[in-house]
Amino acid sequence: MIDALTEKRETLKPTATTTMLQDLETPCLVLDAERMERNVARLRARLATLGVGLRPHLKTCKSVEVARHVMDSPSGPATVSTLKEAAHFAAAGVRDMIYAVGIAPGKLAQVLALRAEGVDLVVLLDTVAQAEAVASASREAGMPIPALIEIDCDGHRSGVRPGDTESLLAIARALGQGAELRGVLTHAGGSYAARGADALRQCAEDERRGVVEAATALRAAGLPCPVVSLGSTPTAHSATDLTGVTEVRVGVFVFFDLVMAGIGVCRVDDIALSVLATVIGHQRDKGWILIDAGWMAMSQDRGTAKQAVNQGYGVVCDLAGQAYPDLIVADANQEHGIVTVRPGSEGMLPDLAIGDRVRVLPNHACATGAQHRSYHVVRGASDVVEAEWPRFGGW
Repeated sequence: MIDALTEKRETLKPTATTTMLQDLETPCLVLDAERMERNVARLRARLATLGVGLRPHLKTCKSVEVARHVMDSPSGPATVSTLKEAAHFAAAGVRDMIYAVGIAPGKLAQVLALRAEGVDLVVLLDTVAQAEAVASASREAGMPIPALIEIDCDGHRSGVRPGDTESLLAIARALGQGAELRGVLTHAGGSYAARGADALRQCAEDERRGVVEAATALRAAGLPCPVVSLGSTPTAHSATDLTGVTEVRVGVFVFFDLVMAGIGVCRVDDIALSVLATVIGHQRDKGWILIDAGWMAMSQDRGTAKQAVNQGYGVVCDLAGQAYPDLIVADANQEHGIVTVRPGSEGMLPDLAIGDRVRVLPNHACATGAQHRSYHVVRGASDVVEAEWPRFGGW
């Protein structure tokens, strides 16, 4: 990793004119660098004990500055979810990336262009048709495109089932007609529905066993499989054995969010991302405080609605990032958030005046981050804005 606690701190030097959270236009995105660094260090220490490297997924942060805090080096490795991400990070010097979404043939020209610039961009696929398209594009360009075969370890989304050796080998052999078989990849998306440490450990083991079984089948057929890649934030924090795995891909671990806290892989006070909002009104007879952060600022992700504790549109904190007891954004319109005490709780509505500031922790860091163009960086309970880091969106 960048030796760089010193380098990281250098990126957080206050500007000549100190900006405070109270000075910012709201709603806006706040990033607690202290929590972020703690989250990264926690996962790195865990993976080190398991003997596996980290390939962070940059879809959560979509920011060069954040990426440099989580990658091993400025050149990677990294995971991306769009070719815009790949191009943006490539322009910043990242050279080792997996595009971890099934490849569409129409996007192969972009892949080849990035590879021609010296980027080792690997694609993902799970059908013979995709493999044939990748092989054909490779032959025409005279440049083998490396590909990973996606493995469906839990029925959550896409991929070849681990025991479907016939399909696995057919895809691999189609790639062999001009492309490069780099290995196998899986994602235990079903772990988001797991509850309890035992269930999470089982998800982690199912994920490991499935992708290793597929790798073993390829090797038994005399085919190469140097990469065995897996990852989800819940399983990465729950795995006790990663034998046979070469790398772990995770994204939301860098910030965490209320869904992750509900699953049990972090605490609420580990969440590094929040939306700064201003109190704009009261409906005292209803027990409401109105803020200027609605679903456009928070996103409409309601991932905690299926969990034991429904956090509405987010948990409300004071300016220092400490959560008020049982205070949530219970409802939202486009630009209005309705702050109330959680139904059935014994919490009390805080005495917040018009113009006071609050910070709202998100249900889903990826979705909330996508609503904003930059991170306003603070450290711990300080309300000094030490830096503003740009982020990007779109495709």
